[in-house]
Amino acid sequence: MARATLHYRCAVCGYKSVKPLGRCPGCGSWESFKEEAPLPRSVPAKSAANPQALIRLSEVDEEGEARFSSRIGELDRVLGGGFVPGAVLLLGGEPGVGKSTLLLQVAQKMLEEGRRVVYLAGEESPGQLRLRAGRLGVSGALELLRETHLETALATLEAAPPEFLVVDSIQTLETAAAPGSLVAVRDATAALTRFAKRHRVTTVLVGHVTKEGIVAGPKVIEHVVDATLYLETAGHFRVLRSSKNRFGPVGELGVFSMGEAGLEEVPNPSAAFLAERPVGAPGSVVGLGLSGERALALEVQALAARTPFPAPRRVAQGLDARRVDVILAVLERRLNLPLGNLDVYVNLAGGLRIFDPGLDLAVGLAVYSAVVGRPLPEEVAVVGEVGLAGELRSVEGLERRLREGQRAGFRRLVYPPEFRTLEAAVGRLL
Repeated sequence: MARATLHYRCAVCGYKSVKPLGRCPGCGSWESFKEEAPLPRSVPAKSAANPQALIRLSEVDEEGEARFSSRIGELDRVLGGGFVPGAVLLLGGEPGVGKSTLLLQVAQKMLEEGRRVVYLAGEESPGQLRLRAGRLGVSGALELLRETHLETALATLEAAPPEFLVVDSIQTLETAAAPGSLVAVRDATAALTRFAKRHRVTTVLVGHVTKEGIVAGPKVIEHVVDATLYLETAGHFRVLRSSKNRFGPVGELGVFSMGEAGLEEVPNPSAAFLAERPVGAPGSVVGLGLSGERALALEVQALAARTPFPAPRRVAQGLDARRVDVILAVLERRLNLPLGNLDVYVNLAGGLRIFDPGLDLAVGLAVYSAVVGRPLPEEVAVVGEVGLAGELRSVEGLERRLREGQRAGFRRLVYPPEFRTLEAAVGRLL
Protein backbone atom coordinates (compact mmCIF):
# COMPACT_ATOMS: atom_id res chain seq x y z
CA MET A 1 0.00 0.00 0.00
CA ALA A 2 1.40 3.35 -1.01
CA ARG A 3 2.16 5.74 1.80
CA ALA A 4 -0.04 8.85 2.00
CA THR A 5 1.82 11.91 0.76
CA LEU A 6 1.92 15.03 2.92
CA HIS A 7 0.98 18.35 1.38
CA TYR A 8 0.97 21.92 2.59
CA ARG A 9 -1.85 24.45 2.51
CA CYS A 10 -1.94 28.21 3.10
CA ALA A 11 -3.95 28.93 6.26
CA VAL A 12 -5.18 32.23 4.81
CA CYS A 13 -6.39 31.47 1.28
CA GLY A 14 -6.12 27.67 0.96
CA TYR A 15 -3.39 27.56 -1.71
CA LYS A 16 -2.02 23.99 -1.92
CA SER A 17 1.64 23.03 -2.41
CA VAL A 18 3.75 19.87 -2.24
CA LYS A 19 6.30 21.72 -0.11
CA PRO A 20 6.21 24.62 2.37
CA LEU A 21 6.73 28.03 0.80
CA GLY A 22 7.92 31.18 2.52
CA ARG A 23 5.37 33.36 0.76
CA CYS A 24 2.01 32.22 -0.57
CA PRO A 25 1.66 32.75 -4.36
CA GLY A 26 -2.11 33.04 -3.93
CA CYS A 27 -2.54 35.77 -1.31
CA GLY A 28 1.01 36.97 -0.59
CA SER A 29 0.97 35.94 3.10
CA TRP A 30 4.29 35.05 4.73
CA GLU A 31 4.92 31.86 6.77
CA SER A 32 1.28 30.77 6.36
CA PHE A 33 1.75 27.19 5.10
CA LYS A 34 0.63 24.37 7.40
CA GLU A 35 1.32 20.67 6.99
CA GLU A 36 -1.74 18.53 6.25
CA ALA A 37 -2.10 14.80 5.73
CA PRO A 38 -4.70 13.74 3.17
CA LEU A 39 -7.79 12.08 4.60
CA PRO A 40 -8.10 8.34 3.94
CA ARG A 41 -10.29 7.55 0.98
CA SER A 42 -13.40 5.57 1.75
CA VAL A 43 -15.37 3.55 -0.76
CA PRO A 44 -18.85 5.07 -1.05
CA ALA A 45 -21.61 2.66 -0.19
CA LYS A 46 -24.43 2.07 -2.64
CA SER A 47 -27.42 4.20 -1.63
CA ALA A 48 -31.03 3.21 -2.15
CA ALA A 49 -33.52 5.70 -3.56
CA ASN A 50 -35.65 7.54 -0.98
CA PRO A 51 -38.84 8.88 -2.61
CA GLN A 52 -40.02 10.20 0.77
CA ALA A 53 -37.23 12.80 0.65
CA LEU A 54 -39.17 14.69 -2.04
CA ILE A 55 -41.85 17.01 -0.68
CA ARG A 56 -43.98 19.71 -2.22
CA LEU A 57 -43.29 23.31 -1.33
CA SER A 58 -46.92 23.76 -0.27
CA GLU A 59 -46.44 21.03 2.37
CA VAL A 60 -43.52 22.78 4.07
CA ASP A 61 -44.35 24.48 7.38
CA GLU A 62 -43.74 28.22 7.44
CA GLU A 63 -41.08 29.14 9.99
CA GLY A 64 -40.13 32.61 8.75
CA GLU A 65 -41.56 34.52 11.71
CA ALA A 66 -40.66 32.06 14.48
CA ARG A 67 -38.19 34.45 16.10
CA PHE A 68 -37.32 35.09 19.71
CA SER A 69 -35.74 38.24 21.06
CA SER A 70 -32.22 38.42 22.47
CA ARG A 71 -33.56 41.11 24.84
CA ILE A 72 -30.66 43.32 23.68
CA GLY A 73 -32.15 45.96 21.40
CA GLU A 74 -29.02 46.73 19.37
CA LEU A 75 -28.40 43.02 18.74
CA ASP A 76 -32.01 42.47 17.68
CA ARG A 77 -31.66 45.37 15.23
CA VAL A 78 -28.62 43.77 13.59
CA LEU A 79 -30.28 40.34 13.48
CA GLY A 80 -33.43 41.74 11.88
CA GLY A 81 -35.74 41.21 14.86
CA GLY A 82 -34.14 38.48 16.95
CA PHE A 83 -32.85 34.92 16.72
CA VAL A 84 -34.41 32.28 14.46
CA PRO A 85 -34.62 28.71 15.84
CA GLY A 86 -32.09 26.50 14.08
CA ALA A 87 -30.13 29.45 12.64
CA VAL A 88 -26.33 29.37 12.68
CA LEU A 89 -24.49 32.66 13.18
CA LEU A 90 -20.79 33.39 12.80
CA LEU A 91 -19.41 36.17 15.02
CA GLY A 92 -15.95 37.53 14.18
CA GLY A 93 -13.79 40.26 15.67
CA GLU A 94 -10.34 41.23 16.87
CA PRO A 95 -8.98 39.68 20.09
CA GLY A 96 -10.30 41.50 23.14
CA VAL A 97 -13.04 43.39 21.31
CA GLY A 98 -15.78 41.79 23.46
CA LYS A 99 -17.13 38.77 21.54
CA SER A 100 -17.20 36.44 24.53
CA THR A 101 -18.54 39.21 26.76
CA LEU A 102 -21.46 39.85 24.41
CA LEU A 103 -22.29 36.16 24.09
CA LEU A 104 -22.21 35.61 27.85
CA GLN A 105 -24.64 38.51 28.22
CA VAL A 106 -26.88 36.95 25.56
CA ALA A 107 -26.65 33.60 27.36
CA GLN A 108 -27.86 35.25 30.56
CA LYS A 109 -30.84 36.76 28.72
CA MET A 110 -31.71 33.33 27.33
CA LEU A 111 -31.46 31.76 30.78
CA GLU A 112 -33.82 34.40 32.15
CA GLU A 113 -36.29 33.38 29.44
CA GLY A 114 -36.15 29.80 30.69
CA ARG A 115 -34.11 28.44 27.78
CA ARG A 116 -31.39 25.83 28.16
CA VAL A 117 -28.01 27.22 27.11
CA VAL A 118 -24.74 25.36 26.53
CA TYR A 119 -21.42 27.21 26.20
CA LEU A 120 -18.83 25.06 24.38
CA ALA A 121 -15.53 26.54 25.54
CA GLY A 122 -12.46 25.69 23.52
CA GLU A 123 -10.21 28.55 24.59
CA GLU A 124 -10.88 29.22 28.28
CA SER A 125 -11.02 26.87 31.23
CA PRO A 126 -14.24 26.55 33.27
CA GLY A 127 -12.57 28.54 36.06
CA GLN A 128 -11.73 31.43 33.74
CA LEU A 129 -15.25 31.43 32.36
CA ARG A 130 -16.74 31.42 35.84
CA LEU A 131 -14.69 34.48 36.80
CA ARG A 132 -15.79 36.34 33.65
CA ALA A 133 -19.41 35.24 34.08
CA GLY A 134 -19.36 36.36 37.70
CA ARG A 135 -18.31 39.89 36.70
CA LEU A 136 -21.15 39.99 34.17
CA GLY A 137 -23.78 38.60 36.54
CA VAL A 138 -24.38 35.40 34.56
CA SER A 139 -26.47 32.77 36.32
CA GLY A 140 -24.89 29.55 37.51
CA ALA A 141 -27.47 27.65 35.44
CA LEU A 142 -25.31 28.14 32.34
CA GLU A 143 -23.95 24.73 31.26
CA LEU A 144 -20.29 24.60 30.21
CA LEU A 145 -18.82 22.01 27.86
CA ARG A 146 -15.01 21.97 27.87
CA GLU A 147 -14.38 19.76 24.85
CA THR A 148 -12.35 20.41 21.72
CA HIS A 149 -12.82 17.09 19.91
CA LEU A 150 -15.69 17.61 17.47
CA GLU A 151 -17.11 14.07 17.51
CA THR A 152 -17.13 13.89 21.31
CA ALA A 153 -18.73 17.33 21.60
CA LEU A 154 -21.44 16.44 19.07
CA ALA A 155 -22.17 13.12 20.80
CA THR A 156 -22.62 14.97 24.11
CA LEU A 157 -24.92 17.55 22.53
CA GLU A 158 -26.92 14.92 20.63
CA ALA A 159 -27.74 13.17 23.92
CA ALA A 160 -29.55 16.29 25.18
CA PRO A 161 -29.77 19.10 22.57
CA PRO A 162 -29.95 22.60 24.11
CA GLU A 163 -32.06 25.47 22.81
CA PHE A 164 -29.12 27.86 22.48
CA LEU A 165 -25.50 26.90 21.78
CA VAL A 166 -22.35 29.04 21.83
CA VAL A 167 -19.12 27.66 20.33
CA ASP A 168 -16.08 29.70 21.40
CA SER A 169 -14.30 29.30 19.09
CA ILE A 170 -14.71 27.32 15.87
CA GLN A 171 -10.93 27.35 15.25
CA THR A 172 -10.26 25.31 18.41
CA LEU A 173 -12.28 22.23 17.41
CA GLU A 174 -10.33 19.13 16.41
CA THR A 175 -11.35 16.93 13.49
CA ALA A 176 -9.32 14.53 11.33
CA ALA A 177 -7.25 17.60 10.40
CA ALA A 178 -5.22 19.84 12.68
CA PRO A 179 -7.18 22.39 14.79
CA GLY A 180 -7.43 25.77 13.07
CA SER A 181 -6.63 24.38 9.63
CA LEU A 182 -8.88 25.11 6.68
CA VAL A 183 -10.15 21.52 6.58
CA ALA A 184 -10.88 21.43 10.33
CA VAL A 185 -12.77 24.75 10.31
CA ARG A 186 -14.77 23.72 7.26
CA ASP A 187 -15.70 20.29 8.62
CA ALA A 188 -16.55 21.60 12.10
CA THR A 189 -18.78 24.34 10.68
CA ALA A 190 -20.61 21.90 8.41
CA ALA A 191 -21.14 19.36 11.21
CA LEU A 192 -22.42 21.95 13.69
CA THR A 193 -24.73 23.41 11.04
CA ARG A 194 -26.24 19.98 10.38
CA PHE A 195 -26.75 19.48 14.12
CA ALA A 196 -28.38 22.92 14.51
CA LYS A 197 -30.78 22.39 11.60
CA ARG A 198 -31.72 18.86 12.67
CA HIS A 199 -32.55 19.82 16.28
CA ARG A 200 -33.51 23.51 15.67
CA VAL A 201 -30.76 24.71 18.01
CA THR A 202 -29.86 28.37 17.62
CA THR A 203 -26.06 28.32 17.36
CA VAL A 204 -23.47 31.10 17.50
CA LEU A 205 -19.94 30.29 16.31
CA VAL A 206 -17.10 32.59 17.38
CA GLY A 207 -14.46 33.00 14.68
CA HIS A 208 -10.96 34.45 14.77
CA VAL A 209 -10.13 37.09 12.18
CA THR A 210 -7.08 37.60 10.00
CA LYS A 211 -5.00 40.78 9.85
CA GLU A 212 -7.25 41.88 6.96
CA GLY A 213 -10.24 41.78 9.34
CA ILE A 214 -12.09 38.80 7.82
CA VAL A 215 -12.92 35.51 9.52
CA ALA A 216 -9.99 33.10 9.35
CA GLY A 217 -10.67 29.92 7.41
CA PRO A 218 -12.13 29.00 4.04
CA LYS A 219 -14.70 31.37 2.55
CA VAL A 220 -17.12 28.46 2.33
CA ILE A 221 -17.94 28.73 6.05
CA GLU A 222 -19.53 32.14 5.47
CA HIS A 223 -21.70 30.56 2.77
CA VAL A 224 -22.76 27.73 5.07
CA VAL A 225 -23.90 29.85 8.04
CA ASP A 226 -27.10 31.91 8.02
CA ALA A 227 -25.58 35.18 9.22
CA THR A 228 -22.09 36.63 9.58
CA LEU A 229 -21.58 39.37 12.15
CA TYR A 230 -18.48 41.40 12.99
CA LEU A 231 -17.80 43.16 16.27
CA GLU A 232 -15.47 46.11 15.64
CA THR A 233 -13.90 48.96 17.56
CA ALA A 234 -14.98 52.50 16.63
CA GLY A 235 -13.21 54.97 18.90
CA HIS A 236 -14.33 54.09 22.41
CA PHE A 237 -17.45 52.36 21.07
CA ARG A 238 -18.06 48.82 19.85
CA VAL A 239 -19.97 48.39 16.59
CA LEU A 240 -21.75 45.15 15.67
CA ARG A 241 -22.21 44.90 11.91
CA SER A 242 -23.85 42.27 9.68
CA SER A 243 -22.11 41.35 6.43
CA LYS A 244 -24.55 38.53 5.62
CA ASN A 245 -28.01 37.80 6.98
CA ARG A 246 -30.57 35.42 5.51
CA PHE A 247 -33.22 36.64 7.93
CA GLY A 248 -32.62 40.39 8.00
CA PRO A 249 -30.93 43.40 6.41
CA VAL A 250 -27.27 43.33 5.41
CA GLY A 251 -25.01 46.14 6.59
CA GLU A 252 -27.12 46.90 9.67
CA LEU A 253 -25.14 48.06 12.69
CA GLY A 254 -25.63 48.25 16.43
CA VAL A 255 -23.59 50.48 18.74
CA PHE A 256 -22.35 49.53 22.21
CA SER A 257 -20.01 50.96 24.81
CA MET A 258 -17.85 48.82 27.09
CA GLY A 259 -18.70 49.36 30.74
CA GLU A 260 -18.06 47.61 34.04
CA ALA A 261 -21.12 45.40 33.52
CA GLY A 262 -20.11 44.42 29.98
CA LEU A 263 -21.35 45.84 26.70
CA GLU A 264 -24.01 48.51 27.13
CA GLU A 265 -26.34 49.71 24.38
CA VAL A 266 -25.95 53.22 23.01
CA PRO A 267 -29.57 54.40 22.55
CA ASN A 268 -28.73 57.48 20.44
CA PRO A 269 -25.63 56.82 18.28
CA SER A 270 -25.95 60.11 16.37
CA ALA A 271 -25.68 62.15 19.57
CA ALA A 272 -22.81 59.95 20.78
CA PHE A 273 -20.75 60.38 17.60
CA LEU A 274 -21.45 64.14 17.42
CA ALA A 275 -20.76 64.80 21.12
CA GLU A 276 -17.21 66.10 20.51
CA ARG A 277 -17.90 67.90 17.23
CA PRO A 278 -16.06 71.27 17.04
CA VAL A 279 -18.50 74.11 16.39
CA GLY A 280 -17.56 76.70 13.78
CA ALA A 281 -14.48 74.84 12.52
CA PRO A 282 -13.71 74.91 8.78
CA GLY A 283 -13.76 71.46 7.23
CA SER A 284 -16.43 70.06 9.57
CA VAL A 285 -19.77 69.04 8.01
CA VAL A 286 -22.58 66.83 9.34
CA GLY A 287 -23.78 64.25 6.82
CA LEU A 288 -26.82 61.99 7.10
CA GLY A 289 -25.55 58.48 6.39
CA LEU A 290 -27.31 55.14 6.10
CA SER A 291 -26.03 51.71 7.17
CA GLY A 292 -28.49 48.91 6.53
CA GLU A 293 -31.83 50.29 7.72
CA ARG A 294 -30.28 52.71 10.22
CA ALA A 295 -29.81 56.40 9.54
CA LEU A 296 -27.07 58.27 11.41
CA ALA A 297 -25.96 61.88 11.67
CA LEU A 298 -22.17 61.78 11.37
CA GLU A 299 -19.41 64.36 11.20
CA VAL A 300 -17.23 64.40 8.09
CA GLN A 301 -13.93 66.21 8.63
CA ALA A 302 -11.48 67.46 6.02
CA LEU A 303 -8.05 69.07 6.21
CA ALA A 304 -6.01 70.56 3.37
CA ALA A 305 -2.32 71.43 3.79
CA ARG A 306 0.42 72.43 1.38
CA THR A 307 2.40 69.36 0.39
CA PRO A 308 6.19 69.08 0.56
CA PHE A 309 6.12 66.16 -1.89
CA PRO A 310 5.96 66.12 -5.69
CA ALA A 311 2.71 64.11 -5.58
CA PRO A 312 0.10 65.34 -3.05
CA ARG A 313 -1.32 62.81 -0.60
CA ARG A 314 -4.96 61.74 -0.51
CA VAL A 315 -5.98 60.02 2.73
CA ALA A 316 -9.52 58.84 3.55
CA GLN A 317 -10.47 57.14 6.83
CA GLY A 318 -13.87 55.55 7.40
CA LEU A 319 -15.02 56.35 3.85
CA ASP A 320 -14.60 54.80 0.43
CA ALA A 321 -11.24 56.19 -0.73
CA ARG A 322 -12.17 55.83 -4.40
CA ARG A 323 -15.34 57.89 -3.96
CA VAL A 324 -13.33 60.55 -2.14
CA ASP A 325 -10.91 60.70 -5.10
CA VAL A 326 -13.85 61.17 -7.47
CA ILE A 327 -15.27 64.03 -5.39
CA LEU A 328 -11.86 65.73 -5.28
CA ALA A 329 -11.67 65.48 -9.06
CA VAL A 330 -15.16 67.02 -9.38
CA LEU A 331 -14.16 69.87 -7.06
CA GLU A 332 -11.04 70.58 -9.08
CA ARG A 333 -12.61 70.24 -12.51
CA ARG A 334 -16.16 71.59 -12.04
CA LEU A 335 -15.59 74.15 -9.27
CA ASN A 336 -12.01 75.15 -10.18
CA LEU A 337 -10.82 74.42 -6.63
CA PRO A 338 -6.98 74.28 -6.66
CA LEU A 339 -5.93 70.98 -5.08
CA GLY A 340 -2.83 70.16 -7.13
CA ASN A 341 -0.35 71.28 -4.47
CA LEU A 342 -2.38 70.31 -1.38
CA ASP A 343 -2.43 67.17 0.75
CA VAL A 344 -6.08 66.35 1.48
CA TYR A 345 -7.19 64.30 4.50
CA VAL A 346 -10.83 63.22 4.91
CA ASN A 347 -12.08 61.46 8.03
CA LEU A 348 -15.41 60.13 9.29
CA ALA A 349 -15.21 61.18 12.94
CA GLY A 350 -15.84 58.57 15.62
CA GLY A 351 -14.02 55.64 14.02
CA LEU A 352 -16.97 54.30 12.01
CA ARG A 353 -16.61 52.83 8.52
CA ILE A 354 -19.55 53.57 6.21
CA PHE A 355 -19.31 53.32 2.43
CA ASP A 356 -22.42 55.35 1.63
CA PRO A 357 -22.80 57.55 -1.49
CA GLY A 358 -25.19 59.72 0.50
CA LEU A 359 -22.17 61.23 2.28
CA ASP A 360 -20.69 62.56 -1.00
CA LEU A 361 -22.13 66.05 -0.51
CA ALA A 362 -20.76 66.22 3.03
CA VAL A 363 -17.30 65.24 1.76
CA GLY A 364 -17.38 67.85 -1.03
CA LEU A 365 -18.51 70.64 1.29
CA ALA A 366 -15.98 69.63 3.99
CA VAL A 367 -13.05 69.72 1.54
CA TYR A 368 -14.15 73.04 0.02
CA SER A 369 -14.63 74.52 3.52
CA ALA A 370 -11.17 73.34 4.58
CA VAL A 371 -9.48 74.83 1.51
CA VAL A 372 -11.17 78.26 1.65
CA GLY A 373 -11.14 78.40 5.47
CA ARG A 374 -14.86 79.18 5.91
CA PRO A 375 -17.10 77.02 8.15
CA LEU A 376 -20.63 75.92 7.37
CA PRO A 377 -23.52 77.10 9.59
CA GLU A 378 -23.67 74.76 12.58
CA GLU A 379 -27.41 74.04 12.21
CA VAL A 380 -26.94 72.49 8.73
CA ALA A 381 -26.90 68.76 7.91
CA VAL A 382 -26.54 67.54 4.31
CA VAL A 383 -27.16 64.44 2.22
CA GLY A 384 -26.71 63.68 -1.46
CA GLU A 385 -24.68 61.77 -4.04
CA VAL A 386 -22.28 63.69 -6.28
CA GLY A 387 -22.11 62.73 -9.97
CA LEU A 388 -19.17 63.20 -12.32
CA ALA A 389 -20.80 66.27 -13.88
CA GLY A 390 -21.05 67.87 -10.45
CA GLU A 391 -24.79 67.18 -10.20
CA LEU A 392 -26.47 66.11 -6.97
CA ARG A 393 -28.51 62.91 -7.01
CA SER A 394 -31.12 61.48 -4.67
CA VAL A 395 -30.13 58.57 -2.44
CA GLU A 396 -31.74 55.54 -0.84
CA GLY A 397 -33.68 56.02 2.39
CA LEU A 398 -33.92 59.80 2.09
CA GLU A 399 -36.95 60.07 4.40
CA ARG A 400 -35.23 58.06 7.15
CA ARG A 401 -32.13 60.24 6.86
CA LEU A 402 -34.14 63.45 7.10
CA ARG A 403 -36.06 62.20 10.15
CA GLU A 404 -32.75 61.37 11.84
CA GLY A 405 -31.43 64.85 11.03
CA GLN A 406 -34.49 66.45 12.60
CA ARG A 407 -34.23 64.19 15.64
CA ALA A 408 -30.57 65.19 16.03
CA GLY A 409 -31.65 68.84 16.25
CA PHE A 410 -30.53 70.24 12.88
CA ARG A 411 -32.85 73.03 11.76
CA ARG A 412 -31.77 73.08 8.11
CA LEU A 413 -31.45 69.93 6.02
CA VAL A 414 -29.82 70.24 2.60
CA TYR A 415 -30.60 67.56 0.01
CA PRO A 416 -31.46 67.25 -3.68
CA PRO A 417 -33.50 68.54 -5.44
CA GLU A 418 -33.22 71.69 -3.27
CA PHE A 419 -29.79 72.08 -4.87
CA ARG A 420 -29.17 70.60 -8.30
CA THR A 421 -25.38 70.81 -8.31
CA LEU A 422 -22.49 70.74 -5.89
CA GLU A 423 -21.52 74.21 -7.10
CA ALA A 424 -24.94 75.58 -6.14
CA ALA A 425 -24.70 74.05 -2.66
CA VAL A 426 -21.23 75.49 -2.15
CA GLY A 427 -22.33 78.93 -3.34
CA ARG A 428 -25.33 79.02 -0.99
CA LEU A 429 -23.73 77.51 2.14
CA LEU A 430 -20.18 78.88 1.88
